[in-house]
Amino acid sequence: MKRLIAALLVCGSVAAPAFAALKAGQQAPAFTTQASIGGKVFSYSLADELKKGPVVLYFYPAAFTKGCTIEAHMFADAVDKYKALGATVIGVSADNIDTLNKFSVSECRSKFPVAADQDQSIMKSYDSVLLYKTSYANRVSYVIAPNGNIIYEYSSMDPDKHVSNTLQALEQWSAKQKK
Repeated sequence: MKRLIAALLVCGSVAAPAFAALKAGQQAPAFTTQASIGGKVFSYSLADELKKGPVVLYFYPAAFTKGCTIEAHMFADAVDKYKALGATVIGVSADNIDTLNKFSVSECRSKFPVAADQDQSIMKSYDSVLLYKTSYANRVSYVIAPNGNIIYEYSSMDPDKHVSNTLQALEQWSAKQKK
């Protein structure tokens, strides 16, 4: 119960901005983990996804909390726009895979995978651990180019601009690739 209350406070609040340490130009740490899409578990590999195109990697505090649900709906609604830019989306939290199986169907609408990071190794490698509640991920979004370089990062507990900002970054990157 304490975890749920803390998660609700974390995800529903518009807290002071938090800052991701990994910046544009840095190499994105590779990872492989369990993920779920449409309630089906599979092994997700960032390296494999980058072979297909850019990846939008977003961290969120906890499934089924207000802000995280809003953000999942927004990413699900924008999946076709990401696909049009050749990109894929993945969400990462410290939730267990059983919780993410349900979240992937209901809140992500089976449109993109969500990955389990219970030992926080991915969150730590991306410096995306919430500073004031370290058992949760900070709300951070990264856009990663196919060569593994981070081309954009955005950190805000407010879920409202993560989708629009990452789409804009992808559009700008895509325009540069065409020149």
